[in-house]
Amino acid sequence: MLFELQKQCFCVLSLALTSAISYTLQEQRFYLFIRGVVKVQLKQIASVQMGYSFRSRLEAVESGDVSVIQMKDLRDDHVVDCSDLVTVDMKEVKEHHLVRKGDLILRSRGLVTTSAIVLEEPHNTVVASPLLRIRVENPDRVLPEYLNWYINQRDAQSFLHSRSIGTAQKMIGKEALDELEVFVPDLSSQKNIVEMSSLSARELFLLHVLAEKRGQYISELLMQCVKGE
Repeated sequence: MLFELQKQCFCVLSLALTSAISYTLQEQRFYLFIRGVVKVQLKQIASVQMGYSFRSRLEAVESGDVSVIQMKDLRDDHVVDCSDLVTVDMKEVKEHHLVRKGDLILRSRGLVTTSAIVLEEPHNTVVASPLLRIRVENPDRVLPEYLNWYINQRDAQSFLHSRSIGTAQKMIGKEALDELEVFVPDLSSQKNIVEMSSLSARELFLLHVLAEKRGQYISELLMQCVKGE
């Protein structure tokens, strides 16, 4: 009887949380109106630059004066993790090599061609090749967060995969990325899309956590029943 009551209480809490998340998303969808959409090539709204090509293997120096963004620093949630960047000694770093807040970093080599955004202002940081850096030319027209979202969608990824070259290892060139077609709505719609995408990602995370907790809880209850507790 106690087991049944505990199980029912947990199910009620799970449904309440799921409903709250879904209601928030539905409410956001209600207010989402896409306006003023134009189709442009990426090269019309952003510049693409190859990552810095180091002549030899990266040698980390604890007291190095330049931080380096590598493939390992691009998280699965499409954000660049700048908390543990490798530092190196570089005598000369030209201004156009330095990374800024809002820059996108693209995985140009391998099966995954997604991008990640730099959300913090980095200090004296460069991108290592074969990564590509994408910089929005006019943030008042196109939000970097929106472009980051767009590049990671199925249509953009399909285009990039179709333009990749190589057999043993696929690679996306700057020219192919320049030609990517981007649908750009008005700024307000871009903000709404980015916000909804963030809410959706949060929903998936919470549902995953909830599923894990539910599994642990039920396992503990079953073990108590086995022990006769």
